[in-house]
Amino acid sequence: MNAKAEAKDSRFDSLKWLVVVALVVAGVVGNQYFSAEPLLYRVLVLLALAVVAGFVALQTAKGQAFFSLAKEARTEIRKVVWPSRQETTQTTLIVVAVVLVMALVLWGLDSLLGWLVSMIVG
Repeated sequence: MNAKAEAKDSRFDSLKWLVVVALVVAGVVGNQYFSAEPLLYRVLVLLALAVVAGFVALQTAKGQAFFSLAKEARTEIRKVVWPSRQETTQTTLIVVAVVLVMALVLWGLDSLLGWLVSMIVG
């Protein structure tokens, strides 16, 4: 880890992660305990717990580093030049053609080798 991230570590980070784990465990146990309740209510409570756990996790140094990484990854994805529909179709057709040719070549080799072995064995 770099020095900047280590300098931002708080002595309360482990306590915050403990709260995050407690929220996740409470969600899992609560979902099992209240299994007779309607699914909609359980999902809403789980979503609320996930939001709170995510918010608490983002308050830690590792959570902030993850958020920064996610933002940088999104920026890099926007820089990617995606192929057009025509390029994608052409590439797909080339791949299918090569797979078919290789299948025929392998079938031919298999047949030839099978014939040779049957000639040798008898």
